[in-house]
Amino acid sequence: MAGKPVLHYFNGRGRMECIRWLLAAAGVEFEEKFIERPEDLEKLRKDGKLMFEQVPMVEIDGMILVQTRAILNYIATKYDLYGKDVKERALIDMYTEGIVDVTEMILQLILCPPDQKEAKISMIKDKTKNRYLPAFEKVLKSHGQDYLVGNRLTRVDIHLLELLLYIEELDSSLLAPFPLLKALKSRLSSLPNVKKFLQPGSQRKPPVDAKQIEEARKMFKFE
Repeated sequence: MAGKPVLHYFNGRGRMECIRWLLAAAGVEFEEKFIERPEDLEKLRKDGKLMFEQVPMVEIDGMILVQTRAILNYIATKYDLYGKDVKERALIDMYTEGIVDVTEMILQLILCPPDQKEAKISMIKDKTKNRYLPAFEKVLKSHGQDYLVGNRLTRVDIHLLELLLYIEELDSSLLAPFPLLKALKSRLSSLPNVKKFLQPGSQRKPPVDAKQIEEARKMFKFE
């Protein structure tokens, strides 16, 4: 019997958090090996475990997988969270790409120079409220079902829930005009696996603070 998936990343959200979310929603227990020093990352590279010399990296089912989308695709397929046919997958992929657009903007905020941060936040709020959230609200209204695709839980519901929680951290008022998205958020949050992941003490990561960002800058020499 295969062991638990092992996730290799920093002890923070970044590009691994959506993978943690999807595994948790699928009810899959996983282990984490945190990269805490530059030497940890260098060892993974020297051992040939990072195809493109970067993380996230996940060891699962005897494979070493890198690249966030590839990892998510495998998990979603394995645990039947990727739709019932090619048309549903196309919708799931399309909606997911929109979610990634907003998530990337929010993730990049931690690297934004202080003098540009206010303008960046204003831009993100504007696009979120006027472009992305209306699009997902419209999807839910168009079919009147409990989930985005196929009237059952898929990966895109989990990705959207994660994003809605990030948006609430940014500005909780942004969700107010979207009753169907608020209802979806409540529904998904009550699913047993998701509810467990939302509890204190789970492997879900908190927002990154200024101290962690500065430590990461020094340790991993990123700009």
